[in-house]
Amino acid sequence: MTQNEEILNMLKQQPITALDAAKIGCMRLAARIHDLRMKGHVITTEPVTVNGKQFARYYLMKSKAA
Repeated sequence: MTQNEEILNMLKQQPITALDAAKIGCMRLAARIHDLRMKGHVITTEPVTVNGKQFARYYLMKSKAA
């Protein structure tokens, strides 16, 4: 299974962050999100700040049209 497929499966379950993706060995989540968007998946980005640290949380809005 490719990283893109793994990330897509994770997104289908819940929103994810780079920390979640690192658990499966993906160190470039933004690049994988870009790949998925280019394939037609609608993914939104929520900027999050916790204890002064900023990161992105990604949500899958809908699957690409068949």
